Amino acid sequence: MFGRRADGKRVKDLMIIEKAIPFFMPMRIDGVNLYKQDIKCKTLDEFILKERKENGVHFNYTEILIAACVRMIYERPKINRFIVNCQIFQRKEITVSMSVKPKLTDDADEITLKFRFTGRENIYEVKKIVDDEIAKNIGPKATEVHKTTKAAGILGKMPYWMFKVAIKFIRFLDRYGLLPKSLIDVSPFHTSIFVTDLKSIKLGKVYHHLYNFGTTTMFGALGKVQYVPVSDRDGNIRTEKIMELGLSLDERIADGLYYGNSVRLLTKYLENPEVLKQSIAEEEVKGKGKKLSKKKLEKRERRLQKKKERMEKKGRV
Repeated sequence: MFGRRADGKRVKDLMIIEKAIPFFMPMRIDGVNLYKQDIKCKTLDEFILKERKENGVHFNYTEILIAACVRMIYERPKINRFIVNCQIFQRKEITVSMSVKPKLTDDADEITLKFRFTGRENIYEVKKIVDDEIAKNIGPKATEVHKTTKAAGILGKMPYWMFKVAIKFIRFLDRYGLLPKSLIDVSPFHTSIFVTDLKSIKLGKVYHHLYNFGTTTMFGALGKVQYVPVSDRDGNIRTEKIMELGLSLDERIADGLYYGNSVRLLTKYLENPEVLKQSIAEEEVKGKGKKLSKKKLEKRERRLQKKKERMEKKGRV
């Protein structure tokens, strides 16, 4: 309430148009933009093959997509904003939600998982977080029922009228920042981005809707691989392996230029996953160290200059 939430901090230093847009488009579906990005698979496949041969690590496209999204969101913080009750909030963490089917059959249960990141993880750390969460909840070695599944199970046992009242009450609490963090943590709809891999079920990309419930401002859907003709500047035609990524984006949290630069960065990471092998934490520590030493030197110089001026003043006296 009063601009406070468990999962985000209200953004105050907004331009007038940024502040006004949520009032013109109060619902998330009002501001959704749909965008298709073609991802070249050549370097992706080379990276996957290299890691398998040299390190014995088996990456797939979905894990690389998640790692690229996490890094992009960390470096482009506006992308990790959301709007509730016409107020813009900066999310306190980076989360990715994804639905998984243990078996590709019509009657198999669909389990929705939610992964948490700092944004500084390298691609190996991202893969471990994803793999560990899936292993805990799916398959013969599963050790627990995911909290999201537990919460859904409790709500699902309610009679219709009680379920309807419960959802309305949850929406009310969420609207005014009163929803407990424990419920936000289990909700897959309160997340930085929702991703799905339609390639695994042999479907092309889709533009998935953004849920008005929760705080999701991005949805990414990977489509199946295609081989398309590509022409170079000399008019030579060649066949290239590509994969379509369908993006649904809430335009109310950032302008077109910011979104455009963010999608370009995401594409760069997807097509060059080698750069994701480096953890940001190491670079950050080094960078901060240099800045800190420079500041100390400047402070020291100012201190020496003031001391010199005092000495000169005393000498004149």
